[in-house]
Amino acid sequence: MKRLLICAVLGAMASGSALADAGLDLAKAKNCLACHSVTNKVVGPAYKDVAAKFAGQKGAEDMLVQKVMKGSTGTWGAIPMPANPQVSEAEAHTLVKWILSLK
Repeated sequence: MKRLLICAVLGAMASGSALADAGLDLAKAKNCLACHSVTNKVVGPAYKDVAAKFAGQKGAEDMLVQKVMKGSTGTWGAIPMPANPQVSEAEAHTLVKWILSLK
């Protein structure tokens, strides 16, 4: 039983680490970090600020996926976020899940 618990904890830790690695790698590959940073506002908001703003909101992931893909205006000020046609819906979900996981 103890081994099972240890395996479950290690699996959960590895899963979280895999999401973090995949999310950051994808953000780099899709040039998201040209306008965003994990901890500081650049042109757009810091990803940790996005995570805090939408924490626990029902439907936040799907709404943010659409903003990543189609662009957005007004949520964080006057500077619009352009559409990102180079990001597939699956990639947008990976990015948003990672962003929402940030604390």
